[in-house]
Amino acid sequence: MLCAAAVLLVLQQPWPAPPWVAGGTSRAEDLAITLATLGPGDGVAYMGGHSALGVIDTKLMEGRLYNFGVVEFSPDLMLSFVLGRLDFYADEAAIEQTYDVYRSMDRDVRVQVLNLSPAQALKLANALATGVLPENRTFRYHHFDDNCSTRPRDLIDRVLGGALSRANGAPARMSLREHSRRYTYIFPFLSVWLDYLQNDSVDRKITRYDEGFLPDELERQLDELTVDGQPVVKQKTVLYTSKSNAVRPRESPQWAGWLGVISALAGAAVLLLSRSRKPSARKTLGLVFVVVGLVWGGSGLLLFMLGYFTEHLITHGNENLFFASPLTLALLPLGVMLFRGHPRAVAGLKWVTLGLAALALVGVAVKLLPAFDQANGNVIALALPLTLASAIAFTVRRQPA
Repeated sequence: MLCAAAVLLVLQQPWPAPPWVAGGTSRAEDLAITLATLGPGDGVAYMGGHSALGVIDTKLMEGRLYNFGVVEFSPDLMLSFVLGRLDFYADEAAIEQTYDVYRSMDRDVRVQVLNLSPAQALKLANALATGVLPENRTFRYHHFDDNCSTRPRDLIDRVLGGALSRANGAPARMSLREHSRRYTYIFPFLSVWLDYLQNDSVDRKITRYDEGFLPDELERQLDELTVDGQPVVKQKTVLYTSKSNAVRPRESPQWAGWLGVISALAGAAVLLLSRSRKPSARKTLGLVFVVVGLVWGGSGLLLFMLGYFTEHLITHGNENLFFASPLTLALLPLGVMLFRGHPRAVAGLKWVTLGLAALALVGVAVKLLPAFDQANGNVIALALPLTLASAIAFTVRRQPA
């Protein structure tokens, strides 16, 4: 769910200093400040949408769009991302050309003209011009706390004397995790997987202001904001409405029930297959454990590595390791052995599945303790029935395959 400013790299050019820099030729009363909200796209990297601040000198007829969260596709990009050390930077681009790019991607383009005093507009324009200088532009990206929407939000709040944060100091209507779920729901597998990777830091209590990490939420907060009886948004224009990208739901989807049903059905299938003497049943069961070992075990190994050897703080101390851990990888070779009819496969699966079941039950039991408050109902629902059924299949009245 990265803020999708990377597409703007095609619009980069060597920009001279804008006339609204300190000591420049722009007059404060001629400056207009806009916030562009660019809707989600159909790619994984564009799920959250994008925000950008615009500055226009209405007399000199010069304008620029300032973006936060631009990334260069360098050879070490993926390594930096995996290690949690991915740096993004602020940049500037041509306004209309940028909007054209988003239209061509069939993404919403909405623009709010902010009702700022000349002094406020000049202060914000100066800050934007300074923020894209080489010595200031780079920052360590964080999806919830420092992204393409939080930076414009904080700049606007600063020039408004804290009015935006004060007006949105009430408790948020949902957690960061719930917001993530509703923005990723169009990719169900990815949504559940991202839910698995995130620890309880995304379940913490937040304010409405914190919800402004999403461009749509920031746009809504500004629409509702008044200062000294005057609306902060002077004018709003919808330049383009997507014809294909799905509108994100207002509420977080509730999937735990469906995930539990899927897991229970899979568990029932494992029990039935384990009691059949047919070679085809044994081979099918072996393939099931190959898939489970590969997907869940691979995810468990990744989460373990992210949680203990990287700077991805959002993965540290993750309770979901009770339900899909590196130990689950053992199902992969054992599944291959079962498929081939290896005599030691059943004994190996018995002890591994018992271990996984015991670990999962511990993960459920510790939920009684206040410290274990991670909202991982989706993961428990998806993992627990199948895990318990697998353990039963190899320990309780099992007939030889």
